[in-house]
Parts: sequence; structure tokens; C-alpha cells
Amino acid sequence: MSFLNVKEKNYLITGVTNRKSVAYHSAKSLLDEGANLIFTVQSEDHKSKVSKLFPDSLIYILDVENEKAIYDFSNELESKSIKLDGFLHSIAFANLTEPKPFHETKLEDFQQATQISSFSLVQMANALKNIFKDDASVVTISISDTKATSYGYMGPVKAMLDATVAYLAKSFSSFSRVRFNAVCSGPLKTSASAGIPGYIDNYIFAEQLTMRKEALKTGEVANTVCFLLSQASSGINATGILVDCGMRANHFDESVVKAYNS
Repeated sequence: MSFLNVKEKNYLITGVTNRKSVAYHSAKSLLDEGANLIFTVQSEDHKSKVSKLFPDSLIYILDVENEKAIYDFSNELESKSIKLDGFLHSIAFANLTEPKPFHETKLEDFQQATQISSFSLVQMANALKNIFKDDASVVTISISDTKATSYGYMGPVKAMLDATVAYLAKSFSSFSRVRFNAVCSGPLKTSASAGIPGYIDNYIFAEQLTMRKEALKTGEVANTVCFLLSQASSGINATGILVDCGMRANHFDESVVKAYNS
């Protein structure tokens, strides 16, 4: 028996953009282990791209800014008698076309980022609650340090997401054993991160703060996602799992300090 034991189980995956994304690596690992996958995408063009990566899976277009669309999607799955063993929420968006200091953040930008990146988890969990299996696992993708100012207003939004995980876990515990957890990832080389101003410089610096002096790999984050989605992690709930190659404990790395002082 596989350690993850996900064969023939059903997982809903959001956020696959290309082969570099955490969602792609997670989905690929689950598929390799024999799981059945269902995807949501943003558009017809997005659907076409994902269908080439996962040609045998169900793929639905879903606008998470539209509450009715979320419930219509849930009803569609229910009409097919689909029960979900797990759900990966890997959705995030911030309008960074005109970078501004945090104190100049526009309300409409903050509200949109909050809706897509955080509150969509609440809405989707509520819409899907009747098709989750009683012991289903929900995992979302957060960041290793929500106070890292280089993330702009996405830092506070991700902090909200982290808190939301615990509140959902508590709320669902009144009627089920559904678990909610977050994977709090260190800097990754993904298409999404490339859109953050100054990210590449920060990514290179962060690599030197890892204890192994080697950047975190997307597949390593995905491995943690798959573990949390499986019943191998049944004792973990309302938690954010930090995956950053030891960076949080290594702010005063000797080689970095020495290079700065030289």
C-alpha cells in the first residue's frame, strides 16, 4: 500500500497555471499515485492549457469573484454524485501593475486580492461542504512570512488566509472531521512570483539564507501539500506548515553576515 494511499480518491485542484506552479506539481504527484483529479480554471484559454497537461480529468471554468458561479459549480459536482476526499486551494491575485507603498494601497485592489486570495476559500468550503467526505482534507497555499514587506499588501491578505484556516477548521468541526491546513512556502521560482516587483533579487538573497544554500524547490512544497491532502496527515488540523529550508531560523547566517561586513 502507498504511504499516501490516494488511489481512486477524488481531489479538487485549483490554481494550475503551468508546469512551474505548486498546484501542477501537487496534481501530478496525486495523479501518479492513482488519484482522480478535478480542476477549476479561470477561462477557456486557461482550460485549454490545463487540458493538455491533464487530458483525462474534469476541468471547469470558475470565477471565484462570482458567488453564484461557486454554488453552480458545487451543484454540478453534486449532480455527478462526486464526493471529494480533498481540495487544494491555490488561488491568489494582486493588482501589481502600478506598485505603490503599502500606505497608498487602493481599497478596491485590497478588496479584490482579499476576495480571490482568501475569502474564496471560505466561500468554496461552504459551497462544497455537502460533497466533502466526512474526513476530507482542505489545503491552501500561504507564504513563509506574512510580515515580509516585499509582498506588499499580499502580506496582510495571506495573514488573513492563515487565520481563516483555523476558523474554518473549528467551524467545520461542529458537523464533520474535515481538516483545514496551510502550506506556508518560502520563496519559489514560479510564474506568479515573477510578477512581484523586486522578487528576483529577494529570491536570490533568500537562497543564501536557507541552511543548505540551495533554493526551495516547487516540488518540495507540493510534497507537503500531497501529504496534508492524504490521510497520512490525519492528526494535523488548523495548522500552517512552514516549508522554507530552515530560512526562518537562519536570519543571521554567518556567511551572509560576513559578506555584508566585508
